[in-house]
Formats: sequence, structure tokens, C-alpha cells
Amino acid sequence: MHILITGGAGFIGSHLSERLIQNGHDVTVLDDLSTGQISNLAAIADHSAFRFVEGSILDRALVAKLVTAADVVFHLAAAVGVKLIMDEPSQSMLTNVAGTENVLDAALQNGAHTFIASSSEVYGKATKFPFQEEDDLTIGATKNLRWSYACAKTLDEFLALAHARESGLPVTILRFFNTTGPRQTGRYGMVLPNFVKSALENAPLIVHGTGKQSRCFGHVADVVEAMCRLMNTPAARGEVFNIGTDQEVTIHGLAEQIIKAVGSDSDIQLVPYEQVYPEGFEDMQRRLPDVSKLERITGFRPMLPLSQIIDDIANEMRLPLTA
Repeated sequence: MHILITGGAGFIGSHLSERLIQNGHDVTVLDDLSTGQISNLAAIADHSAFRFVEGSILDRALVAKLVTAADVVFHLAAAVGVKLIMDEPSQSMLTNVAGTENVLDAALQNGAHTFIASSSEVYGKATKFPFQEEDDLTIGATKNLRWSYACAKTLDEFLALAHARESGLPVTILRFFNTTGPRQTGRYGMVLPNFVKSALENAPLIVHGTGKQSRCFGHVADVVEAMCRLMNTPAARGEVFNIGTDQEVTIHGLAEQIIKAVGSDSDIQLVPYEQVYPEGFEDMQRRLPDVSKLERITGFRPMLPLSQIIDDIANEMRLPLTA
């Protein structure tokens, strides 16, 4: 098949590109390199089945040209990371909503199976755990711009599912939960690569808030496996799936585990949110997904442990020091 990946030079997209090439597909990547890096695609850059196009998902004509030539579209391009969302909320909303609209409008022309990347953020301030795909969503007040990302991703989901109902467009929603692993940058506030980098440098690990907030970190290899299985499962069309692991850890506990894993002399410093983010930031105390639907439909459940994620990221970061 011919597969288009928007945002394919990014962290998840580059791993997915490699896997799809390995599986015998033709892959085209569209990326404006605003957050992605061409170096992420080095392993497949010269492959005859791979093509890279530098451009924006806001370019409707370009998106239409690429989407209508594809059998499957993974729409991963988006403004990502809490720091970027808080620094540039209006541009982030435009990118996330208008870009998705462009992809879906183009897909209507040829009926390409379109995967829309969403986020655990859409669950907002929900207090029912674990989060299930059919749960009601509880978003914070509009004055708190931290929730603008959640609202944009929610609208993306509504747009995709509306097209599925109205025109039969095959769409699948992917709600990612803290995907991490090699190639993820800490530039936009991603906690795990930032912690590992600090630990390797014996620098303080900066924990925002009390550190009692918990998250579930999924290995990118597991996430890519789930995506590939969903692509090959007709029952996934028109459905929403949590993509992640249900192995929960507090942020303070994560910092402790990383320090121990890399043999670091780092200490842990707690910093109040108001010293890190502008006005309008709120945090979610827990994000715990129910992944039983994914397992039921695909026969696969992400299970790679946090210890492997830490080791893989640390080993990658050590490479320049030993080259």
C-alpha cells in the first residue's frame, strides 16, 4: 500500500515510517520540520519506497495532492507539548484544527483510511478511572488556555467521526497516552527525555508541582505495533482507541527510578507550576487508560516496561559520548 504520514519526521512518525517500509509499504512523509527532524528519517532516507516532502498541513493544495495519492493516511502532524501549547496557543489551535480539516477534506476524494492522532488530553479533568473511550469528557475553563489543546483534539475527533457518519469515510481515532522512547526530544517539555538527560549529567531533576501526579508511559515500539495492527483490522474503522500502557507511576517516582537506573548522583527539586508556566495552566493528577478495547480488537496490549524505556533513551543519549 501507499501510506502518507503527516508529521512523519517527528518522534512517533519516524518510527512508524521505518516499520511500514520494513513491512513492504511505500511511504510518503509530509513535514514542515518545525518540530520534526530530517535526521530522524536517516535510516530510510535512501530507500526506494520512501519519499520526503517538506511542507505544511496548512497548505490545502499540497495536502490534497498527497492524500489523494495514498491508500492510508496517518495524520500525526500537530503542535505538541505543553510548553509549546502554553507559549503559542492560537497558532497551536490553528495548526491542529485546520490541518486536520485539510486532511479529512482531501481524504473524502478517494476514501483513504485516515488515522487521526488525538490525545489523552481530551479526557480533561475527568476523575473516573481508568479512562474508557466512551466516557464523558470534562474540560477546564476557557480562561485556562492549557485546555485549548484538549479542545482542539476533541474537535479533530468530532470532525473525523462526522465524516465517517455522513459519507462513510474510513477513519480511526488514536488517543495517545504519553508515548516516549528513543528520538523524543525534551525541547517541548517532554518529561522523560529531560529527566534522563539531567540524570546522565548529574544535574537536578526538576519536578513540577508536588510530584504526586501520575502518568503511564508507553514505549514507542508498542505504540507503532498498535498502529500497524489497527491499520490491518477492518473492525477499527469508525472507532476510537486509547493507545498506551496502564502501568502507572508518579512523576516523583519516575525521577527516582531514572536516577537509580543510570547510576546518577542527581537530586530531585520540586518547582511550583507558576514558576514554570504562564497564567492559565492546570495539571491533571492522573492519566490512566483502559486499553482493553485495543486488546479486544487487535489482540495486542502494550506491555514494554518503563525500565526498558529508560534504558533505551539513556543508551541513545550516551552514544555521542562514546563515538
